Amino acid sequence: MTHPKDLLIIFTRNPELGKCKTRLAATVGDEVALDIYKFLLNHTKNFTKGLNINKWVCYSDHIWENDIWDNPVYQKKIQFGNDLGQRMANAFMNGFEAGHEKIIIIGSDMYDLTENDLKEAFCSLDHHDYVIGPAIDGGYYLLGMKVFNPLLFDKKNWGMDTVLEATVQDLKDENYALLAPKNDIDYFEDIKDIEIFRSFLKN
Repeated sequence: MTHPKDLLIIFTRNPELGKCKTRLAATVGDEVALDIYKFLLNHTKNFTKGLNINKWVCYSDHIWENDIWDNPVYQKKIQFGNDLGQRMANAFMNGFEAGHEKIIIIGSDMYDLTENDLKEAFCSLDHHDYVIGPAIDGGYYLLGMKVFNPLLFDKKNWGMDTVLEATVQDLKDENYALLAPKNDIDYFEDIKDIEIFRSFLKN
């Protein structure tokens, strides 16, 4: 069953040496960090491609026409704005202006995320106006809404462990749902105990 009014926005960095997963690269080096990021991009593609909804991939720098994101499946766009909050706000605004009714945004570095998690998130928007996927580090890995709320993107210290708390505070009088907390991958500590990443870490 297709849900044409549902939109999944995937924020991604162009996978270029020295430009992605820089905090992870500080420990493992640029080449290993790039390999891990490419693996995570592929993982994100695999658990999103089967969803019968509209999907946008929003690139950090420039659109790559021939990459892992198949053109018929994913509509390709560029992020724009001065910080992460502005870029996400603009993506949500564009989504609502295009006629979508339920919009969810995720990053592309979540090894723990599954297709069923995304289905659960969209279903939660049947009964709530907002949905948040809390990240263990104090941020969030998923944000969804049925009504655009610019407050959620204002006055946040992006990349800090206060983002989730500040966002929930913004929604204290709103009807929102929280998903299960998950681990996003920013630092070496986030991957060192996960079996699948050990092959990347062998010298």
